[in-house]
Amino acid sequence: MDIEKNILIAKGALKHLGFKKFLPAPKTGGTNESRYCYTVWLRHLKNWNKIHANVPETVAELGPGDSLGTGFAALLSGSSHMFAFDVVKYWNDEINLRIFDELVDMFRKKSSLPGKSEYPRVRPEPADFSFPSNILTDAILNDSLSDRRLDRIRKEIQNIDNETNTFIRYKIPWLDMEVLDADSVDLIYSQAVLGCVEELDNMYMAMCRWLKPFGLMSHTIDFKCRLTAEWNGHWKFNDLEWYLIKGGKSYLFNRQPFSKHLKLHRKYGFEIQERQVARKENLLVKTSLAKKFRHLSDEDLSTSGVYLLSSKSTDCSMTHAT
Repeated sequence: MDIEKNILIAKGALKHLGFKKFLPAPKTGGTNESRYCYTVWLRHLKNWNKIHANVPETVAELGPGDSLGTGFAALLSGSSHMFAFDVVKYWNDEINLRIFDELVDMFRKKSSLPGKSEYPRVRPEPADFSFPSNILTDAILNDSLSDRRLDRIRKEIQNIDNETNTFIRYKIPWLDMEVLDADSVDLIYSQAVLGCVEELDNMYMAMCRWLKPFGLMSHTIDFKCRLTAEWNGHWKFNDLEWYLIKGGKSYLFNRQPFSKHLKLHRKYGFEIQERQVARKENLLVKTSLAKKFRHLSDEDLSTSGVYLLSSKSTDCSMTHAT
């Protein structure tokens, strides 16, 4: 008898039956801390700078979580527009304003990026943790941190539902490809989000549509399961068992391996510019896997996470949808 499996299914069944209040409340983690938002954004920015010399004008974040802090960090770096897409609204105005003001202070001080000792699991891993003064020059910061500009951004945070906002726009739920114009975004980034997106093919199609030609995607993707004793134990469950474990959530681990992302890169014309692959020992035997996952390669079964910096090398055509 698999005790772990039965416990997970029982918890999920309780959620399906409406007993969520008796279980711990979900947390996204991370973006309720300004230092986390600061280090995440500047890592993505440093990698953007490996391809482009400027600061991205328009950025879009997938799954911002407990605050819009990483998008605020982009605005404080000089970006003109930020879009945020999530499936659930976790944040509120009070959290956003606190994070924003703390970020302003960090940018004014040109603080170094919080590093491994503070956030050991955050990727991408930069070459160094110094403030990127080569990107964010005094001239850029004088403009991006001007009192007038900060006041305008702060007013938009306080009126964040206003559809005429210039700096900040968000969409919940976010699975609508038409929410952004084609070829309108310079950089799309996410932090441990693409491992939870159910309609992954549609998400890549949307990102291809949204990005400008030669725009960039910067994604940290986590393949680890925190529900099971084995880090990759989510591949042991069949579809019915996993449906019960999800407990009615429209998102959890999508259980798609690294090879799926590589396949979608090829399908939608993305070219990988940089990859950082994290591996863990695979302790699962093939016979313990659900039938639909027994084809997974040794590379998939040992890849616990990856960071991918990818460029849109071709236009997104409607043939991708077929």
